[in-house]
Amino acid sequence: MLNVVIYPKCSTCRNAVKWFEENEIPFKTRHIVEEALTANELQTIHEKSSFPIKKFFNTSGMKYRELGLKEKLDKMTDLECY
Repeated sequence: MLNVVIYPKCSTCRNAVKWFEENEIPFKTRHIVEEALTANELQTIHEKSSFPIKKFFNTSGMKYRELGLKEKLDKMTDLECY
């Protein structure tokens, strides 16, 4: 069974859930805000992906702006990002 981390208000997340349903792929969802990923979980997902760690940040999110991550992210190591 796939574990799918979603933000229900996100149209991309809703489209992914719809695709899994239409293709009868068993999955369970995890609301990213209600049950945030741990640093270890994020690291594991990142290491299994082919994406740079920066792709895992919601650059349009309020928290991203509040923390000033736009200015900090390029200087942060992967471990600091987790």
